[in-house]
Amino acid sequence: MISRAAAVPRAGRLLASRRGLATHANAPQLAAKDCTSITPPYAGLLSKLETVKKILDKRPLTLAEKILYAHLTNPEESLGGRGGKIRGEAYLKLTPDRVAMQDASAQMALLQFMTCGLPTTAVPTSIHCDHLIQAFEGAEADLKRSIVSNKEVFDFLESAAKKYGIEFWKPGAGIIHQLVLENYAAPGMLMLGTDSHTPNAGGMGMLAIGVGGADAVDGMSGTPWELKAPKIIGVKLTGEMNGWTTPKDLILHLAGKLTVRGGTGSIIEYFGPGLATQSCTGLATIANMGAEVGATTSTFPYSESMRAYLHATGRAPVADAADKAASQGFLKADEGAEYDQVIEINLSELEPHINGPFTPDLATPLSKFGAFVAANGWSDKLSAGLIGSCTNSSYEDMSRVSSIARQAKDAGLKAAVPFMVTPGSELIRATIERDGLQETLEGVGATVLANACGPCIGQWDRREAKGEENAILTSFNRNFKARNDGNLKTMNFLASPEIVTAMSFAGSLSFNPMTDTLPAPVGSSADAEPFRFSPPSGSVLPESGFTPGDTSYAPSPTPVPQPDTPVIISPDSSRLELLEPFSSQFREGELELPPLRCMMRVRGKCTTDHISAAGVWLKYKGHLSNISENTLMTAVNDENGEVNVAQDIDLNETGTIPEICKRYRERKQPWMIVVDENYGEGSAREHAAMQPRWLGCAIVLGKSLARIHETNLKKQGILPLTFVDKADYSRIGAGDTVQTEGLADLLSGKPSDGTLTVRVIKPSGESFGIPVRHTMSADQLTWLKAGSALNAIAAAAKARSA
Repeated sequence: MISRAAAVPRAGRLLASRRGLATHANAPQLAAKDCTSITPPYAGLLSKLETVKKILDKRPLTLAEKILYAHLTNPEESLGGRGGKIRGEAYLKLTPDRVAMQDASAQMALLQFMTCGLPTTAVPTSIHCDHLIQAFEGAEADLKRSIVSNKEVFDFLESAAKKYGIEFWKPGAGIIHQLVLENYAAPGMLMLGTDSHTPNAGGMGMLAIGVGGADAVDGMSGTPWELKAPKIIGVKLTGEMNGWTTPKDLILHLAGKLTVRGGTGSIIEYFGPGLATQSCTGLATIANMGAEVGATTSTFPYSESMRAYLHATGRAPVADAADKAASQGFLKADEGAEYDQVIEINLSELEPHINGPFTPDLATPLSKFGAFVAANGWSDKLSAGLIGSCTNSSYEDMSRVSSIARQAKDAGLKAAVPFMVTPGSELIRATIERDGLQETLEGVGATVLANACGPCIGQWDRREAKGEENAILTSFNRNFKARNDGNLKTMNFLASPEIVTAMSFAGSLSFNPMTDTLPAPVGSSADAEPFRFSPPSGSVLPESGFTPGDTSYAPSPTPVPQPDTPVIISPDSSRLELLEPFSSQFREGELELPPLRCMMRVRGKCTTDHISAAGVWLKYKGHLSNISENTLMTAVNDENGEVNVAQDIDLNETGTIPEICKRYRERKQPWMIVVDENYGEGSAREHAAMQPRWLGCAIVLGKSLARIHETNLKKQGILPLTFVDKADYSRIGAGDTVQTEGLADLLSGKPSDGTLTVRVIKPSGESFGIPVRHTMSADQLTWLKAGSALNAIAAAAKARSA
């Protein structure tokens, strides 16, 4: 029985230190790091920025523009002669400072990098083993089992890292984004990462951008990385959060405003007095989920909280260098800088939010969530609560949820549903163990999982509720169907770790911990009063400093390449496969694509999870032909409304989508696909482009396309197009023949207004043209003609050496 009561107000944002917890007196303190390779070259960046300002007539710049333009390979080439029209129009050629890769995407990135024939990477690069560890029993058992089951992949990654001088973080070290924030992130840095939540590092006042493996190879090979200049969305923060409201609630609220498409082609830059009370790790949470609105990345001006976090994580020299750069005006927007859009949020009026199900932008304030559940006819029962992941696994997060668990424990309560905790890193795990936070959580029934992604990305061997409609609450960042446990009927509602924790004691979706009470535990005295939570409290940083835990997971900084190291790939492997370059899509002497068959028309939301599922398929990330067996297997066919059903017009037969794709490949029939809005939203996985390309796809034509996926298509030699008139979507169907018109002129260098025509020929013989848009730059047209970006890079290298 849940009763209602008035909300308890809270004065100010509590960042007080936690006291009274048990500690391990002999736990080692975190040592100072070698900051040689992690300190941005501020002097060079400031010098280049002066050149940029001259080209742009000294107009005021936003922080995002300063960081981007300071990393231009050639400012005059990218910015000159445009009359200042840059955002949304110019293609920028950039030199990133660093590349980071997680173990699932690193496989394909390294297989592509190996084809370049280079002895080492051009910039510092790291590999993080976090995606291949499956959650089931608990941290120790899950980690041991996953190391054994993924041995050949880990051996491959470690051998390649040794050969090319890449830092290799072993399984158990933690989640890539938490490790980057703890070890590599620095104000003003530009970093590429092969994961869509790479922007997490933006919490350190930098630009961290999620990309596919081929883009990462640009950074690793020293090839200028190309990005269409983003627009800048300014978010002005005023006021101060109350006791239950968190940075997670800010981004959940903003996702509701912007939707999953609202940030596409833009960087979100936060500013205003409301930033003063936000921690560095809280800012990272906000930046992390900026990916859910399609933003290129998110960033914040350099702050005292960033400086404190750098010192706390052994990077004082980086803080000192950043202080100097900030004093020269580099790490904040210029006075008078203009944004393309400004959104103002008063943090004093913000309340906790819960988003979902099935999409991260369906935002509901906590006070209205119970009614929302009832109005949709869903069961009020909660089946599991999960906290942690890359989005919310900082010390601050863990200390605040521990304060909630302590209240419940003191009242004699235990979690009413399975309650799982994922520490973000070994640093966090060891520190919360030392400070007694882990003991508190386990004392109320929590299972602490391995320092890895786990259930957040579908690495959850869940035995409950199989095939049943059920609801889970998580502090994760993404909640597409079947993402977490493989069950299409599991509704994942996203919330702050504090709200997830409190609601896990009620086991009810309608419970509001700000206002409601829980009955006294069974066995309590007859006069025992109902229990009510007080607002959570905690520490931004550990009072006794961080303790490193098991340092054997971590690499030596700036390792020297060992070129004689053999890269380990078994010729009989089902998980790793050397890549063969894609051949050009064009026939000899022709610059229009050959006639294509429309394979299908996809209806509705089609994320990268739909195009290339994760979960059990993660084990095939390094084997293109095997993982292609899952291509589009959860996509909805618009012409029959069925999932994973396509038609082979030539044989008048239906089959699964991968089956029909393979038939076309075997018949050497190139094909195209028609898609709906924001096709390819979600993760950065380039397999969602490589698999269709391997199967013979030449064009993806949609109402709109997600940024990272559109780039990945271009990199792999697929032409991405969008309808000029979205109503034309339904005019192309399975079995139609589609031809390009005007592509030859474009490839020949003739001026273009950004449009082409696709000619559609129906099986009946009816023929008509449809105008479409392209966003291909000169370099990207070279990739298309060559068959892929890597082919073009290889051809250019060969020409230089001739």
